[in-house]
Amino acid sequence: MLILAGLGNPGPRYAGNRHNVGFMAVDEIARRWGFGPERSRFQALACEGTIESPQGPVRTLILKPQTYYNESGRAVGEALKFFKLTPADLVVFYDEIDLAPGRFRMKTGGGAAGNNGVRSITAQVGADFRRARIGTGHPGHKELVQGHVLSDFHKAEQVWLADLLRACADAAPLLVAGEDEKYQAEVMRLAPAEKADPRQLRGG
Repeated sequence: MLILAGLGNPGPRYAGNRHNVGFMAVDEIARRWGFGPERSRFQALACEGTIESPQGPVRTLILKPQTYYNESGRAVGEALKFFKLTPADLVVFYDEIDLAPGRFRMKTGGGAAGNNGVRSITAQVGADFRRARIGTGHPGHKELVQGHVLSDFHKAEQVWLADLLRACADAAPLLVAGEDEKYQAEVMRLAPAEKADPRQLRGG
């Protein structure tokens, strides 16, 4: 069993926000691989299915915490405990302001880098979970960050966003096989994005 958790805020008000790109990514994976219907479970919306990996089918649970972004760890911790899983069996998809829009990076462990959802999960299960980081860019100044992440993607961003979400789903066999570096490379091959200088994103 593998858990793919997407971070976001519940309800239609937030559905198009940059902060909800984690929800968008796991929704696309569920669609692509024909997962079952969502139901309320573990303080989250959850659905189950299988993803075909090179080694065979992998039973997968998709989880969208409904606790609001900053308390995501409550749902994730509950699900891991129920299935007796370890952080290595968890992949969290979330928005990363320190990556240029459209960039995608995998990593395991590390700090929260100011992301309260990641901090909440770390407090519940430890830091050694796998992270699928979707770049949304930095607004340039710290005081603008909250407004940036809680605003919708611009119309001009919809093309790269759709391509990237589709790539995350199409490349999922590599993810469930534990091939995180190959997964990252395949997502970026399917949905290439310009590499921007983070200093420019921060307005200097």
